[in-house]
Amino acid sequence: MEILKKRILEDGIVIGDDILKVDSFLNHQIDVDLYNEIGKEFKAHFKNKKIDKILTIEASGIGLACVVSQHFGCVPVVFAKKTESLNLDKDIYHSEVYSFTKKKSYKVMVSKRYLNPDENILVIDDFLANGKAIIGLESIINQAGAKLQGVGIVVEKGFQGGGDELRNRGIDLKSLAIVDSMKNGKIVFREEI
Repeated sequence: MEILKKRILEDGIVIGDDILKVDSFLNHQIDVDLYNEIGKEFKAHFKNKKIDKILTIEASGIGLACVVSQHFGCVPVVFAKKTESLNLDKDIYHSEVYSFTKKKSYKVMVSKRYLNPDENILVIDDFLANGKAIIGLESIINQAGAKLQGVGIVVEKGFQGGGDELRNRGIDLKSLAIVDSMKNGKIVFREEI
């Protein structure tokens, strides 16, 4: 997606060799027009799949999933919560996820009321590094007896291997920009796959 790659090159900030900050347009301050274009791209890729719900993880995936939902006829968006609270249902699906950026594991949870057997689920998220968040969401989908139809990722850090692992497992993964390296502050994108 050239418009996204251009924006990453113009506004992305590289920290070290493995952190890419795109918070000025993707996951802190949001460029809604860009989100809309992202939604169109995911709809084009998954157009032949029946999608009943979109699943993401709080917090930065929520806004993105909502905009993507509009391109799929406003299917419900469900997000996995990272923290337990008094108002979270006790009957939940859960999985353990390791966060590369936070360098810690945490439990993600979805109420059993919001994922049902035989539903077709599209997972949407902003970043993919080691793939652990997607594997955790896939586990929750499987616990519910639902079906993972595909995964849409805005920025994949290809050099961390998560995307390759998911593709090798047969998951229909669409990443709109795959960063192959960020050595010396220079962002190199993978050619389209």
